[in-house]
Amino acid sequence: MASISQHFESLRAKNQCALIPFLTAGDPSLDITAEALRVLDTSGADFIELGIPYSDPLADGPMIQAAATRALKEGTRLAHVLEMAYRVIPSLRSPIILFTYYNPILNLGIGQFLQQAAASGIKGLVIPDLPLEEAKEVLELADAVGIEVTLLVTPTSSKERIEAIARQSRGFVYLVSVTGVTGVRSQIDSRVQDVIKVIRSVTNKPIGVGFGVSEAEHARQLRDWGADAVIVGSAFVQRLAEGTPLRGLRAIKDFSKDLKTSITPVLR
Repeated sequence: MASISQHFESLRAKNQCALIPFLTAGDPSLDITAEALRVLDTSGADFIELGIPYSDPLADGPMIQAAATRALKEGTRLAHVLEMAYRVIPSLRSPIILFTYYNPILNLGIGQFLQQAAASGIKGLVIPDLPLEEAKEVLELADAVGIEVTLLVTPTSSKERIEAIARQSRGFVYLVSVTGVTGVRSQIDSRVQDVIKVIRSVTNKPIGVGFGVSEAEHARQLRDWGADAVIVGSAFVQRLAEGTPLRGLRAIKDFSKDLKTSITPVLR
């Protein structure tokens, strides 16, 4: 499987904006998560972000917090998620990006965590509560095992800080589209367009935009503003959780296809 950077290069060569759905591992079960990964992989996803359920998810809105709570009640733990990933990833085309808070990594040990994640086939890592000033060790150890750690930029970040983050971020630069937590919103903040321009002025790395992206129109708007990827979380988590597991899988399949169609240029 290609690395995050390599896959972005391939998509850019085809003038493609990437779709990155997010799932909470273990909601409603790890078996359903495994099937959801397969469904998304064949329904328009270019990468898939897989969230490790955590008891204090400060960056997550109510939808993903509730999903994490359900997954933890079902007994989902980091080791179980990595075991599932090891089984499923060889059958996927889309690189998997793990989304986890820093505390579970520290509890296991940074080196051990990264080695286990790499052995499971994980290609990328997002740690929302890892500040740039504390990222050096994680970045170096991750580089050594072939995992690309992506760092986050916010709408309030200064140009100098954006440049510093972009310099260290691997794979792509993750732009958080809102000042707050994840969740479904009615529109994208117009400031995002300006921040994309600032990021573009300091780096040629791909830019992925997430938090608050929940509709095809949002995805299309971000593509038009220059994003290389749109990251959609709560809207997928919500659809998967509604009704029976089979109904949820059908819902995320249809939604993924719609989103990918919305950001795919029409050939004339």
